[in-house]
Amino acid sequence: MSLVDEGRSPLIALYLARRADLVRFFTVRLRSAAAAEDLVQDIYVRLSGLDEPVEIHNPTAYLYRLGSNLMLDRLRGERRTAHRDGAWLDSQTTRVGVHEISAEPSAETTVAARQRLAMLAEALKDLSPQTQRVFRMHKFESLSHPEVAAALGISRSAVEKHMMAALKHLLARLP
Repeated sequence: MSLVDEGRSPLIALYLARRADLVRFFTVRLRSAAAAEDLVQDIYVRLSGLDEPVEIHNPTAYLYRLGSNLMLDRLRGERRTAHRDGAWLDSQTTRVGVHEISAEPSAETTVAARQRLAMLAEALKDLSPQTQRVFRMHKFESLSHPEVAAALGISRSAVEKHMMAALKHLLARLP
C-alpha cells in the first residue's frame, strides 16, 4: 500500500520521502540543524494547507523552491527584527566611547532605591496620622501646601508645621 493510497496527496508523500534530504540541504544553507528542522516543518505546514492538489510538473523542485522561499522570508524577517531591535536599543542607550550607558538604573541601584523606600515607609509610621496624611499628599500626590490645607480643612501654617516635623523626623531616622 503506497502513501497516496492512505489518503495523502502525492506532494505530501514526496515530502515525507524526501524529508531527510530537505533537512540536510537546508542545514547547510542555514548553518543550523534546528533552524533547518523548523523550516522543513514549515514546508509541511504549507503543503498541508493546500486546498486542492495542483498539477506540478516537477514536484521535487517545487519542494526545494518552497523551502528556499520560506528560508528567504525567515531571513528577511530576522533582518527586520534585528534592525528594529537595534534602533530601539540606540534610542534607549547613550554611547560614551565604546561603552553603552542605559537610561535605566542598574539592578543594584533599583534594589537600593527599594530599600530606601521601605525605610521611608517604616519611618513614616512613627508620625501622627495627620502628619502622615499631610506628608503623603504633598510629597506623593504632588499637592501644594494650600491644596493640602484646603483638602484637610487646616491652615497653610499647620501644613507647613506638619511638613517640617515630618522632614525633621525623616532626616533623623534615615541614613
